[in-house]
Amino acid sequence: MSLLIDIQNPENYSTLPAEADVLHWAQAAWQGDGEAGVVVRIVDVPESQELNRDYRQKDYPTNVLSFPYDVPPIPLEDDETEYLGDLVICLPVVEREAAEQGKTLTQHWAHLLVHGLLHLQGYDHITDSEAEEMETLETEILGKLGFPDPYQLPIEEK
Repeated sequence: MSLLIDIQNPENYSTLPAEADVLHWAQAAWQGDGEAGVVVRIVDVPESQELNRDYRQKDYPTNVLSFPYDVPPIPLEDDETEYLGDLVICLPVVEREAAEQGKTLTQHWAHLLVHGLLHLQGYDHITDSEAEEMETLETEILGKLGFPDPYQLPIEEK
């Protein structure tokens, strides 16, 4: 059971997590039992906003977008890798949100990568029950990775 990650960084951002960390977090979120591949594209605000507008009809940049590869399944040869889809992560939005939420950048990156990968595997949060299932799984995966519950904001000290 392994996940292959192709990281695209067209803006040449230098503040990304280490590739080994991204792969480790992604592997933890992979629920399959075979080999699969994912493209993780790190984008700027204009590209995120354009994709969010064109594909979700929401005209603002967002932290992570998931684009599952949803063509009819094609039987794989023994040496072929299943392609799950693409994750698009907007670095400026991730950095802003981490600061606003009082989280480390590493915590937020790990959460968004796990969140996006679960979307690529069919999880969603449209209904309350779907959201509860997905958030529970995210919290469980992140806990195993040593991260706190991403849905509990830090308590401000007095």
